[in-house]
Amino acid sequence: MPSHLPPRTARTAVLGIALARAGLGLAALVNPELVARPWVGEGGRGDGPAVLGRALGGRDLALGLGALAAAADPQALSAWVLAGGLADVVDATVTIAFYPRLPRRGRVLVLAAAGGAAIGAALCTPAIRRGSGS
Repeated sequence: MPSHLPPRTARTAVLGIALARAGLGLAALVNPELVARPWVGEGGRGDGPAVLGRALGGRDLALGLGALAAAADPQALSAWVLAGGLADVVDATVTIAFYPRLPRRGRVLVLAAAGGAAIGAALCTPAIRRGSGS
């Protein structure tokens, strides 16, 4: 997908997303209901949602920190951004598949966040790669 974003703008955007992803991951590890409740609703208490929330938190913490650590290397950064974008595409796809059965407010929130981050990854990755001279 061609991108007309300036590489510096794309890099700033993906590092902002990476920082937010790492922060959300850390928050989910500490309070897993924060991540689980939008998908499973108020019944999202107990061990199942806690496991889900912490697993997603660990994933997002790793993806966010990986992108932040790779910030100086455009090729490595773009790989981390694509990995995060893939996770976001899966999150959005699962949310769409179960949309009618998910809590109304949570499904919109999850779909907007995951879909927006996936689109951001798709738009920013080419600009980041272009900025490295590749």
